[in-house]
Amino acid sequence: MERVVNFFKRSRDILFATVEGDQPRVRPFGTAHVFEGKLYIQTGKVKDVSKTDSRKIPKVEICAFKNGEWLRVAGELVEDDRREARQSMLDAYPSLQNMYSADDGNTEVF
Repeated sequence: MERVVNFFKRSRDILFATVEGDQPRVRPFGTAHVFEGKLYIQTGKVKDVSKTDSRKIPKVEICAFKNGEWLRVAGELVEDDRREARQSMLDAYPSLQNMYSADDGNTEVF
């Protein structure tokens, strides 16, 4: 998992695909983190990506490109509502701490 996250971190953008109704949605993401051996991403509950059908249709695909190589990861979103998971993400991305905190009720990690 570390190799996957390191590739994502070296890439300019991480493309994150979900489903909204019958329409696929692809969004750039800037976070990828390993916590307890699993891949985590972060968003805010007020953002559209958090309001998609990802809880009903949790299948996602994450894709990134760097130096002529593609990496694609498919899986299912599982929200981790533990404070420790949110704080671990914020510790890994200190710049997020200007917009989010582990206890703000908005920070969401999957």
